[in-house]
Amino acid sequence: MSATEHVHNSAKYSAKWQERFNFFDTYGAPTDPRYKEALKKLPGFKKKILINANVIAFFFGPIYLFVLGLWKKNLALLGIILLVNIVLSVIFAALGMDFPKPLNAGLNGATSVMYAIMTNYAYYLKEVKGEQGWNPFQGMSLR
Repeated sequence: MSATEHVHNSAKYSAKWQERFNFFDTYGAPTDPRYKEALKKLPGFKKKILINANVIAFFFGPIYLFVLGLWKKNLALLGIILLVNIVLSVIFAALGMDFPKPLNAGLNGATSVMYAIMTNYAYYLKEVKGEQGWNPFQGMSLR
């Protein structure tokens, strides 16, 4: 039994995490063409969301990533979010405008989506591959 199989069969992980890990083992990272094709062939929308996004991370992203032990990626993403907000705040202040509420809502929504789509693969990298880097977008396709 390989180390990867041992991790997947461990009682430490729920059936959902085991299914996600097995999918990533079989089809690679979200940037891999095999991944994209396999995701398209999954039966039903619910199964695609299970693999491609994390609902808990969508609603509780910063907290959930700390709980999963993904603190480096979380701090990097929080830094990016903070930097974007500071830059936009300075631009709008220089123009003598308040920060537009629709833009703020859009940025909050984009942040939630980023947490949702990066969490599953980032956790796979940490738990199965033993990789714990600072790049929150490692292996992600943002196109």
